[in-house]
Amino acid sequence: MKIPRDESAENLIRRLSAFGYSKTRQTGSHIRITRVTPEKTDHLTIPNHNPIRIGTLSDILRDAALHLNMSKEELIQKLFQ
Repeated sequence: MKIPRDESAENLIRRLSAFGYSKTRQTGSHIRITRVTPEKTDHLTIPNHNPIRIGTLSDILRDAALHLNMSKEELIQKLFQ
């Protein structure tokens, strides 16, 4: 499955909230979301853009997939089905 080209920061944060991420702060045009588990705390920074550039979105999804212990393709399929 391909990465969508028109994903906004707001939609991405809503989709990632299904995996336990929540918005923790915003500084300027960047939003930090955090996922807390008993083992660790993971942070992702998302630019508050509409749409997010494809390269930036790809990097965010790669980092999220690493935190969630799954492949990037698997995460994309679960997020955008």
